[in-house]
Amino acid sequence: MFYKAARGTSNHLAGLAAEHSVIAEYAGRAHHMLAHRWRGTSGEIDLIFADGDGLIFTEVKKSRSHDAALLNLSHRQQNRIYQAAAEYLADSGRSLATDMRFDLALVDGQGQIQVMENAMMQ
Repeated sequence: MFYKAARGTSNHLAGLAAEHSVIAEYAGRAHHMLAHRWRGTSGEIDLIFADGDGLIFTEVKKSRSHDAALLNLSHRQQNRIYQAAAEYLADSGRSLATDMRFDLALVDGQGQIQVMENAMMQ
């Protein structure tokens, strides 16, 4: 039981570290972070950035390799992210016509980041 709890805590902290690395990556691209772990009734969006007047909704996945991290994103999860993004738009007074994209940021076991712009498309 203790091992499970310690492993869960370790995974949680590794996920937070990965998200903070991705925040720094986007900051280096001159994107301003609007929200970290934004939660609506539809679900959670890991990171939301401003890109001029547009928005970037970013899902962060961490695993031993970029390929393994990519496999952790399901269609069901993508749909929840789209629904949560629509909710975020409504809450922030923006329309569905807002320029936006859905990125996937993959973080491998060595902390290397691969950003896939427009990776999640309906």
